[in-house]
Amino acid sequence: MRNRKARMAAVAGALALATGLVAPAHAVAPAPVTVAETALDAPVLYGRAAYMLDASTGKTLLDDHGGERMPIASLTKTMTAYLVLKLAKPTDVVEISRADVAYAEDGGGTTADLRAGDRLTVGELLYGLMLPSGADAAHALARTYGPGVDGFVARMNATARELGMNNTLYVNADGLPSPRGNGYSTARDQTVLAAEALRNPLIKQAAGTRYHRLDASAEHGAYSWRNTNRLLGTPGAIGLKTGFTRAAGYCLAFAGEENGQTLVGVILGESVSARRFSTAESLLSWGAARTAA
Repeated sequence: MRNRKARMAAVAGALALATGLVAPAHAVAPAPVTVAETALDAPVLYGRAAYMLDASTGKTLLDDHGGERMPIASLTKTMTAYLVLKLAKPTDVVEISRADVAYAEDGGGTTADLRAGDRLTVGELLYGLMLPSGADAAHALARTYGPGVDGFVARMNATARELGMNNTLYVNADGLPSPRGNGYSTARDQTVLAAEALRNPLIKQAAGTRYHRLDASAEHGAYSWRNTNRLLGTPGAIGLKTGFTRAAGYCLAFAGEENGQTLVGVILGESVSARRFSTAESLLSWGAARTAA
């Protein structure tokens, strides 16, 4: 654990160098921040990197090593959800295969406990992807809409370029360690993606849901999924995604709404799981105060 309070004075310089990302007109591109606009009373940061912006204006509020490439673990699934909903209808049906189940079990990833042969809609699988962070759900969606996992990953990287995420490389649809390497992104790129993903009402709804149950039907068995995001329940919090691997540490993409403004941020490389949530809560309060000033 590294207490980086002593380095907070350096954040001003980092913020002054922040530039907007090249992105399509509908994407949120971070706006530059000057030293005069920088608040030095930001919460203490312990992770390897953090970034936060006002999604309502595109203004960067915080940049602490936001451009540094590093693994992002299951934050990868935000892109999976975003891309799938560009390619498929929520009512489309996906049949779970033995390969989907085996992939998550063999890889040691978190799962939605999907069962081979079950048929679930894309909208239902979205909850299995985002709440328990199901690697099995990610594999099923990528396999179906690539078509094939490799094809889907290629689309993920193409979509990242379209959004101006030029320091991001995906190697799978879930963020698990891979023989191809861990892939990488930055806190800044993932914040841009988070802001864009939350424009989709289905992603916003799923990411903000604490518990979701599917009753058994002729198509599938019963499922119960609880969200891994402990920030939910905090006033104004609306998601978005947790992540963890040994290489990535504890990660969090977070967002909150207050007074008609949406603040979005990412914390990467935390060493203490619970602290990413308390830090995000502090950052949302601090950011709301800054934007209201």
